[in-house]
Amino acid sequence: MIDHIAIIPDGNRRWAKANGKNPEQGHLEGFERTREIIEQAFDGRVKNITFWGASLDNLAKRPQDEVRHLYKNFHNYIKVLLTYKEIHSQKVRINIIGLWREMFPSTLQKVIQKAIDATKDYSNYTLNFLLGYNGDEEMLQAIRSISERKLANPDLKITPELVKQSLYTKDLPPVDLLIRTGGEPHNSVGFMMWDTANSQYYFTDINYPDFNMQEFDKAIAEYNTRGKRQGK
Repeated sequence: MIDHIAIIPDGNRRWAKANGKNPEQGHLEGFERTREIIEQAFDGRVKNITFWGASLDNLAKRPQDEVRHLYKNFHNYIKVLLTYKEIHSQKVRINIIGLWREMFPSTLQKVIQKAIDATKDYSNYTLNFLLGYNGDEEMLQAIRSISERKLANPDLKITPELVKQSLYTKDLPPVDLLIRTGGEPHNSVGFMMWDTANSQYYFTDINYPDFNMQEFDKAIAEYNTRGKRQGK
């Protein structure tokens, strides 16, 4: 079993354009792929899965109509997520990371909090969604927090453990495999920069709405053929 896979589900809008559909339809199809992965991946394949659902730039720079549709889709998807039998039979804890409390409408915040509360005692697997998240902002916030603590306690030792505990992702293990779909083989705005320091990367040209379970298994199979030297 792989401890932690992170997924950057890129290419929803490109898929929609290529198929003569609007961006909302691309995002909806992407949600369907996420559902398929959740239904199957927590059956002994992966302990923790993290999906990057929306960056700060997604919410701040895209057309407001598209952002409203994103909020509606998140609302509907997270509400339905609690009906997945796999979430409860496999004891999957739902974890939402990012500035969603500061940025999301109150109705969406309530649905998210309900999902968190309903699964908070589950511990077999963890399903993480990064919403209103940028890695560079996460690191800046960690630096601010450490600076404040150092001012209050000049004897404080700044260690890797302290940095980790100052991150939004403090409760998550390091990422073993980072998957990015959509044909752009790069990282974005420091995505989980601390947690991916020794990750294996898997890039595919396939847009996320076409990234089915077979493609997910293909990524895992390739990962399992690689040597994990962890910088050694």
